[in-house]
Amino acid sequence: MPKINAATVAEHRAQQRATLIQAAVDVLVEQGAAAVTPAAVGARAGLARSSFYQYFPSAAALLASIVEEAFTAADTATTEALADIHEPAQRLDAFVRTELHLAAQGAHRPAKALLQADLPPECLARVHELHRRHYSPLQAAIAALTGAADAPELIGQLVGGTVQAAMTAVEHGADPARVADRTLALLRHGLTQPTADRPPA
Repeated sequence: MPKINAATVAEHRAQQRATLIQAAVDVLVEQGAAAVTPAAVGARAGLARSSFYQYFPSAAALLASIVEEAFTAADTATTEALADIHEPAQRLDAFVRTELHLAAQGAHRPAKALLQADLPPECLARVHELHRRHYSPLQAAIAALTGAADAPELIGQLVGGTVQAAMTAVEHGADPARVADRTLALLRHGLTQPTADRPPA
């Protein structure tokens, strides 16, 4: 019988599953989705290949689990950050600062790798669905600040691109607080400047 390194068998299985998922995320980020195989993940986790199949029936099933878990921590963090904030500008601030804090922790690495990966269609569709859901509080704050009348889809894309650029800067070592301050200064000006004062498109 395999050695149990936990108080219960259930806890042991949960630990083993988490170890496999983390190993798969590391392989995914470093080498891409095609490299996420039972053999590679088992080796990275320090487990026999046969152990892999005790938790996941296939590499595709493991990728599907990564898809779900990649957004769980970020969704939880933003939900908690926004729980008691209702004013749109303050929600924008809280969302951006939380995203950059997560970026500094490397929490967005799996989601970024998944969005760039050659995934099975159903997995890729789920990634995009979860990505849209995660950013829905930001989109709602943008709509409230702009009245959703001035090309809301374009504005959302521009804001999203700015936030993504800020996250990349943080992931490359920039100070999250400083980047957040500069990013929010740009966004506040762009989103709250009266339409009449904006230059023509």
